[in-house]
Amino acid sequence: MTEFAAFKKMKELLTNYYIEAKTTQEKPIAWITSGAPVEFLYAMDILPIYPENYAAMCAANHQSVELIEAAEAEGFSQDICAYARTDFGADITQGGPAAGLPPPHFLLCSTNICKTVIKWYEVIARKYDVPLFIVDTPFLHDGLTQELIDYTISQFKDLENFLSDFTGKPFDQERFFEVLYLSREAANYWQKMLYLGKNIPSPFNSLDSFIHLGPIVTLRGTKECVDYYKLLYDEVAERAEKKLASVPGETHRVLWDNLPVWFKMRRLEKFFEEHKTTLVVTTYANSWGGYGNFNLDQTDDIYESVARSYLNVYINIGFEDRIKYLAQLIDEFSLTGFIMHSNRSCKPYSIGMYRLQEELSKLTGKPGVVIEADQNDPRAYSDAQVETRLEAFIESMESISLN
Repeated sequence: MTEFAAFKKMKELLTNYYIEAKTTQEKPIAWITSGAPVEFLYAMDILPIYPENYAAMCAANHQSVELIEAAEAEGFSQDICAYARTDFGADITQGGPAAGLPPPHFLLCSTNICKTVIKWYEVIARKYDVPLFIVDTPFLHDGLTQELIDYTISQFKDLENFLSDFTGKPFDQERFFEVLYLSREAANYWQKMLYLGKNIPSPFNSLDSFIHLGPIVTLRGTKECVDYYKLLYDEVAERAEKKLASVPGETHRVLWDNLPVWFKMRRLEKFFEEHKTTLVVTTYANSWGGYGNFNLDQTDDIYESVARSYLNVYINIGFEDRIKYLAQLIDEFSLTGFIMHSNRSCKPYSIGMYRLQEELSKLTGKPGVVIEADQNDPRAYSDAQVETRLEAFIESMESISLN
């Protein structure tokens, strides 16, 4: 990955975050899914903890297999999400880079990224005997409608009441609006940084964005998050101005669709560098630019804006809208092809992927490839199979450029 000076600051931020989580006596702890509206928690001075993010850290540190196997030994099936199995295992063994997560006081789950999270969080709620609040965000089969927005807003109001009852104090509207502004500012810096990938050569690659998205997931809605992404944006913007390439001799510019393969980041980095291929943009990292896309200028519409932001997520939209969005990215970022990760763990992200590849290539004229892997379980990954497919894909891009 590109050596960014901001990386040291990110490690410091996340270290302090986990230290606070493990030591705080003042703040309630809420385990929360990555797509849930965290701003409501920060408004009430509740510390959000993200099991998904912790699972990714475990895999990136090559600790996921032992945790997954611990979960499977307790009866959890290999067919469920590897994030869930990693976290179940970490909870059982208190393993992983932070020696497990602190026990939750309650759980907040949103279905805009995945429906598995409902059963996952029900298991946790039973174990710790704590409340579980579910924000049911409907799938956008035919686009975003006022009915779906109103339905989601009604749940936000219920969430406010739940938090008020839980903490024993009124929901802090003034603080909520302050948090929304901070969330939007951080998401804007994140999105601006990602869109610097339009520069040729690209000053960063998607492997960088996978690493640096930690704070936008775990600290979105805080001043520290805003300051971090301003620092990162300024650094990447300077690289873009100087035309410093993330991948020297950049020849191919491609999109990555789906989650990273966390345990193969270094090997994939080396592979793509050897083939002068830059992963310029990724749907996964882009999602966190959308979560803070709030219109806060009209106070009466704030809840509608928050609902739109948390509903209109790439993984929560229909097949045709996904194709349009991917085609738009291919055009805007001057891409030569695209890679789709058929992720064994994430069915909502991966369903219909071979058809999606076919339709997108037909629409854009750009070659694509589907690789079969898993975000967190190395046992479902083959270096030889993946790299053979990627080599054939890169050759197809080269043959098009020669013609």
